[in-house]
Amino acid sequence: MVQNYLAVLLFILVGLGVGVIAPLLGWILGPRRPDPQKNSPYECGFEAFEDARMRFDVRYYLVAILFILFDLEIAFLFPWAVVLKEVGLFGFFLLFLLLFFFLLLLFLLPQKLFNYFFVMQRILI
Repeated sequence: MVQNYLAVLLFILVGLGVGVIAPLLGWILGPRRPDPQKNSPYECGFEAFEDARMRFDVRYYLVAILFILFDLEIAFLFPWAVVLKEVGLFGFFLLFLLLFFFLLLLFLLPQKLFNYFFVMQRILI
């Protein structure tokens, strides 16, 4: 039973090892020569002119949510592509239906949400 999970345990240990050892080696072997220019705030080649905690428009968050949604869609496509021969025509059309609804969300949901937030913004102001 434990042998079944040995590969997973090894994968986790190697991942943790690389995630801990690489930054640790960089910290140990890297040069430490601080000066005022290195410690100064830097933003795209010029001094920062606004507060880093400014408010963002809600549209940026909607784009991020849509990115996550379609990233998950790709995660569903990989296993489907592996077993495409076994699921046959029914599985093909089922995933086609799923993709259709995701694309429908892609085009209709942002339009509705943007309109909703703009109307609410006008009402609240």
